[in-house]
Amino acid sequence: MGSRVVVIGGDAAGMTVASGVRRRLGEDDEVVVLERGTWTSYSACGIPYWIAGEVDTAEALVARSPEQHRRNGIDLRMGTEVTAIDPRRRTLSVRGGDPVSYDRLVIATGAEPVRPDLPGIDGRGIHGVQSLDDGQAVLDSLADDPQHVVVVGSGYIGLEMAEACVVRGFDTTVVERSPNVMPIIEPALGQQVADAMRRRGIHLRTGVDVTGFTLDDSGRVTGVETADGTLPADVVILGLGVAARSGLASDAGLPTGVKGGIVVDDRQRVEGFAEIWAAGDCVVTIDRVTGEPIHLPLGTHANKQGMVAADGIAADLLGEEPRLSFPGVVQTAITKFCSLEISRTGLDAQQARDAGLDPVVVSIETTNFAGYMPGAGMMTVVMVADRITRRLLGAQIVGAEDAALRIDVAATALAAGMTVDAVVMLDLAYAPPFSSVWSPIQVAARAAVKALAG
Repeated sequence: MGSRVVVIGGDAAGMTVASGVRRRLGEDDEVVVLERGTWTSYSACGIPYWIAGEVDTAEALVARSPEQHRRNGIDLRMGTEVTAIDPRRRTLSVRGGDPVSYDRLVIATGAEPVRPDLPGIDGRGIHGVQSLDDGQAVLDSLADDPQHVVVVGSGYIGLEMAEACVVRGFDTTVVERSPNVMPIIEPALGQQVADAMRRRGIHLRTGVDVTGFTLDDSGRVTGVETADGTLPADVVILGLGVAARSGLASDAGLPTGVKGGIVVDDRQRVEGFAEIWAAGDCVVTIDRVTGEPIHLPLGTHANKQGMVAADGIAADLLGEEPRLSFPGVVQTAITKFCSLEISRTGLDAQQARDAGLDPVVVSIETTNFAGYMPGAGMMTVVMVADRITRRLLGAQIVGAEDAALRIDVAATALAAGMTVDAVVMLDLAYAPPFSSVWSPIQVAARAAVKALAG
């Protein structure tokens, strides 16, 4: 009799685990996936572009359908909600169904939008954006031709959803409690983003706390209450980030940490529970720069963690040594607002100080390719280095088309633990249509070397 591997959750991490385990195990072994929703293997990151009209349908965001997974030998059960985990008996309680037993369990329950405990937060027309069903709910609200859309928060989702709404012609306001939009980047770069948003017609309210939501007699939102007064709103989109969806795990006594993320080792095995793994947006990982635990939900990490968990489970059941481990993250991310591109990796200046480091910060202006080429655009690069070790700590970019993806050079250097001196000497590609003779990241690294000499 074979083993049964059960996966809770059917998106990036969950289906990566299921597919990887299925390929390694024998025909007598079962791979079961329990998914409470209606979609599998989809790109949540693509939702704003679907709402903006750049992507035609929700189906276009689906990498692999339930039918395709089933043809690959996975017992995928849609609309199946797990309500409890019993690690001692190795069983799962399922709403409206019989318990499901497992030999090895994977928790891949993802994350959920942060919904602060404010008056009126559950009103109709107030949306978080995490799943395709969430995206459809936003589209349904926008189909009613609202007069005023308010986006609460100006992080990645807030920025992208604000762009989607203004591109579709809606009067759009963004409310941000920080003094600057996109507080995850340096204030001077945030100001560039704010200027671009205002030029596009978005109303900005920065340094303003949301205190509640006004609802009409039917329970539908009509306004966003702030410390500065009430903003009219027919649709509200919450862009306040996400938290790990880890209630099942914590209720079962599994360890949780930052933002509720499940604590796992570098093989994605849950600490203290030999038969349970977890992967994706529901887990805690390690910041490779500081060595500290962090919750960083991104599809790129979810897929890699799924690969690692699949390798570990298959090795465990086959009596082999696992080959893969997940080394952690350097906090790399990228987005855009219309034609303005934004990216970041590693630590900003304040994060470096909070980590007990002594940062040197430089900011340079350069072009995205050779300045004498037609259409060359400007970009700003901020770089952070450690004064003592000269190690690169982080970088941020805001600029014209083809600017933001240069951040990958810095991300690779961070993962390698390189100094800014070593970054200057990297052998990077150059031709006038693609880059200036010094890559923008190297221009910033040279500025950091000079600052360190001072």
